[in-house]
Amino acid sequence: MEEYYTPAGPGMGIEGTFSPGDSSIIVAGEVWIKDLFFRPGGSIMNAVSSHKIPLRTGQVIGLALLFALAGILPAQSVDFPSKRWGLSFGNSKEFTGLRFNFRDFGVVRITGLNFTLWTPRKGDEESVITGLSLGVAPSGGYLRGIQVGLLGAGGSKSAVGITGGLLGAGAGDNLIGLNFGGLGAGAGNNVAGISIGGLGVGAGENLTGLNIGGLGAGAGRNLTGISIGGLGVGAGENVTGLNIGGVGVGAGGRLAGITIAGIGAGADSVRGLTIAGIGVGGDDLLGVTIAGLAAGGSRVRGLTIGGLAVGGEELTGVQVAGALIKIVHDGRLRGVAVSPFNHLKGSVNGLSIGIVNFAYRIEKGIQIGLVNIVRENKPGLRVLPLFNADFR
Repeated sequence: MEEYYTPAGPGMGIEGTFSPGDSSIIVAGEVWIKDLFFRPGGSIMNAVSSHKIPLRTGQVIGLALLFALAGILPAQSVDFPSKRWGLSFGNSKEFTGLRFNFRDFGVVRITGLNFTLWTPRKGDEESVITGLSLGVAPSGGYLRGIQVGLLGAGGSKSAVGITGGLLGAGAGDNLIGLNFGGLGAGAGNNVAGISIGGLGVGAGENLTGLNIGGLGAGAGRNLTGISIGGLGVGAGENVTGLNIGGVGVGAGGRLAGITIAGIGAGADSVRGLTIAGIGVGGDDLLGVTIAGLAAGGSRVRGLTIGGLAVGGEELTGVQVAGALIKIVHDGRLRGVAVSPFNHLKGSVNGLSIGIVNFAYRIEKGIQIGLVNIVRENKPGLRVLPLFNADFR
């Protein structure tokens, strides 16, 4: 620690100490200070010369800003009026106020307006940045507030608030709030809120809220809310809500809600209102299902309409098809089947209406059509015009 003293006079007479390892300077009014030079490692030391140079506050701030932005002080900062709050230029580690830095390194906690020109070096994974973060690609460990970058913004752990950039918005764990990226928005674990990506929106685990992707929206586990994808929408487990895919919508587990797909929609279990340009399929279809060509599943329940065909093992409700309704071997119809050809290789408990009706047996119900066939009826009553019933 070295002492310095400036001559007394108006706006002068400042006395104090200066540490070679500390670059922070407190400035008020006009300050006279000895010449400075920089050690290659970046620390500031008093010059050997005793010559004194008068610097006004604005000059000191401008010089500090130049040093900070140029990266001359990668591990140090110039702070006014305190090392903890106010105005900071450089790599301050814990600060509240207005802060400017070229690239963060080893930051602990920053609160306020934080402007950085580039992404942090390694070692900032646990940093907490709260407030307004701006720059080319503002980042940190945990981001809270508004973080917007020319290229993108994101947190290595999480980003909460408004996060976006021309290229993308992301987080290693969770991305929550309003998230937008020219190419995409996503997180390794969960994404929640309003998320918009020019190409896509995705989450490694759960995607929740309003999700719009130019190509698609998807989640490794569950997708919940309103999801719109230019090509498709999907999740590894469940998709729930309003789901619109230009080509398709799918889920590894359950697809529930209102689903609209340009070509097809499918899941193990499909529930709700499902509309597809070509087909809808799943192990279990429940609700109102409309398909341009065909709809089918092991169990089909509700109102099902297929442009050409509807099929399954168990059909319950009202089934309508442009060409064919089919039940596989030893299946069952409970309800109404309407199509030109009802090929029901099982039991009928209800009404079958068509040009040609075929069934193994009728338990309770009737066939109405031009040709009506019940294979297990008594001989002579197996094939009848106009109608057929249980004549075993």
